[in-house]
Amino acid sequence: MENRQILIDSLPEGKLAESNYKLVSSQVPAIKEGEVLCQTIAITIGAGTRAGLQGSASYAGAPKTGIVMNGTGVARIVDSQCDELSVDDLVVCQSGWQDFSVHKHTQVQKVSDDIDPGHHLGALGTNGLTAYFGLMKIGEPTAGDTVLVSAAAGSVGHMVGQMAKVYGCRTVGVSSSPEKCALLTTRLGYDESVSYLSPDFRAELKNACPDGIDIYFDNTGGDILGAALFRMNEQSRIACCGVVSQYDTSTPAGGPKGIPGLLINKRIRMQGFLVFDYLSEYEAARKQIKAWIDSGELNPLNDDFEGLEKAPAAFVDLLSGGNVGTRIVRVSN
Repeated sequence: MENRQILIDSLPEGKLAESNYKLVSSQVPAIKEGEVLCQTIAITIGAGTRAGLQGSASYAGAPKTGIVMNGTGVARIVDSQCDELSVDDLVVCQSGWQDFSVHKHTQVQKVSDDIDPGHHLGALGTNGLTAYFGLMKIGEPTAGDTVLVSAAAGSVGHMVGQMAKVYGCRTVGVSSSPEKCALLTTRLGYDESVSYLSPDFRAELKNACPDGIDIYFDNTGGDILGAALFRMNEQSRIACCGVVSQYDTSTPAGGPKGIPGLLINKRIRMQGFLVFDYLSEYEAARKQIKAWIDSGELNPLNDDFEGLEKAPAAFVDLLSGGNVGTRIVRVSN
């Protein structure tokens, strides 16, 4: 069998381009004792992966060319040399951008086969867990809080607002286009939406948050963070999740004004986090997220591209703000 793979062909200078990748074919790898062969069904693409291609301020480590592009996938086991996993089991693994991958049985997570496989990469995967722990552990929502979310239609942000509503919060989403802003209030339950592209963005943000901001879930950094800082209430919390405004450039803008002065004067708690910090709590979090999905309180969105060869285009499009919800590339049935 053929194993199609998408390799990092060159490191981006400035914005990422499809030409930074190339599609190659190789033999399907053989497995050894204790290993499984996984056929990729779908992969997820997140903006944070872009940071790993420039190696700066990234937990992904130094970037390399000539290797399979990394990524998390949901896959079907097609061969097994271990007792713990069987052929046809569905698993989540670090599949990378390829049709087939080999893993030790301890490196994959068996998952249920009763929902859209994409949800294991979105709501029940890293994106949903990131939304959950950032809001719950750092935001600490209580009824009546005003929660501001940037990149609010994105892979993480579209779930943060819905989770905050479960706790009785007032939610305000920041996005780009009028279409996305409308989606926030009509489909995702946000009370208000504001476009950061508006020439009157700061005034509109002030109007959308007349009582200030108690929790800011920051996916972007940059100018949106700068505007939010001046609206934060005393004893408010900022969960620093991502810096989308800085990923796809070799010359990121400087940090916002007001740090540390506003943090001190308003006793604002501003904390960065990685979802892996809460690894021991994943099972309980997934159980709660699944319950919200089943009850209709959480409506996770997947934004699909079809075909492994479309992964580079899907990534470039995501970085330009093209996605709504979790970007999924469907590889096989």
